[in-house]
Amino acid sequence: MTITASTPMLQPGAQPGSSALPARVPAPPGTAATARMTELCADIRARRAEFDRLRHIPADVVAGFKEIGIYRAFVPARFGGDALTPMDFLAMIETLSAADPSAGWVASFGVSSTYLAALPEATFAEIYGGNPDTVFAGGLFPPQPASRVAGGIEVSGRWSWCSGSMGADLLGGGIKLDGEGSPLPRTAVMPRASVTIDETWDTIGLRGTGSHDLVADKVVVPEDWTFIRGSKSTMDDTIFRYPAMALAAQVLAVVALGAAREALDHIRSDAAQKASITGAPGPGQRPYVQAHLARAEATLAGARARFYDVTARAWDELQHQPEVSRDTHVQLRLASTMAAHDGAEAARQAFLMGGASAMMAGHPLGRLMVDAACVAQHAFMGEGTWTAAGAAMFGEQTPPGFP
Repeated sequence: MTITASTPMLQPGAQPGSSALPARVPAPPGTAATARMTELCADIRARRAEFDRLRHIPADVVAGFKEIGIYRAFVPARFGGDALTPMDFLAMIETLSAADPSAGWVASFGVSSTYLAALPEATFAEIYGGNPDTVFAGGLFPPQPASRVAGGIEVSGRWSWCSGSMGADLLGGGIKLDGEGSPLPRTAVMPRASVTIDETWDTIGLRGTGSHDLVADKVVVPEDWTFIRGSKSTMDDTIFRYPAMALAAQVLAVVALGAAREALDHIRSDAAQKASITGAPGPGQRPYVQAHLARAEATLAGARARFYDVTARAWDELQHQPEVSRDTHVQLRLASTMAAHDGAEAARQAFLMGGASAMMAGHPLGRLMVDAACVAQHAFMGEGTWTAAGAAMFGEQTPPGFP
């Protein structure tokens, strides 16, 4: 099986916002970078069982993410970053997710510099100017009561669902201060050494994400190391004008696209090699398998095209105006929900095509199906986001963080 994924780099002559998708090529672009990505993906594929056993992505793989530029992807060049476009970053996460969805999920938090851009610029510069590959992870909910004390804000509490925390340099926790009127939570950024990670993560899907609980006990955080999640950046870089909550959903949704791509590639590869033990025609010769594969490929292609097309449209709008249009913002959120759910469905169809052998413990199709289904369970792409998108289209009230 080739270690490639559909990479949404624009074709020569294509314009931003066009619906043209390029052929499947390795990602990220560049000969040396492509070779390192291919090598890293091969290592990740070989270690899937290890990730499940550990319940997190180990440090050497996180170091590989740093090497290919995951954590500096959106950091401006003036701070030592690569200043990638959203399309390029999403392609990288899609490629890593095909190798292993948990690895892709953890890598997706390379988006964190866009969250932290809501910090004062001096704090952002201290973080990324010192190390553009800084790894941030955290949990927002439930926001914990916090109070102002000498030296800053005293933070105590527990936060769940902290994906990638085991490999992080900085950890964040959602807090609430008396009298603060924002509907979006404030996040306190804390050094890894000041927070305890309680290894509670024990799941059937996305098991390697290390989404453990964080526990803080009277950690005093300077106020300029806190920010309102989803608020506007004080910096005017194009990526920091891209809708932060929409991008947060996109980097997770693309994991399902990668998982589905891997599952369908497995069906093609397996069908070419596998003979029925009953003497029946091989899987690739069976009409119902042919029909299922065609439908699943169409489902995935449609979701993927829509996903990258609206991303390119939003990026193009930001070249000419300060913010994306409200309609494009809504479509970004809707495309993420579609990608997550259609990716999960394509992976489920691959499991069905895998027959009885796919039921075996450790079989990649079962694992990919469950991992992709878990992506669609996330609150950013869950069932309620269909309703929120529809409400936005009617001009009705939407939840905080939704346009």
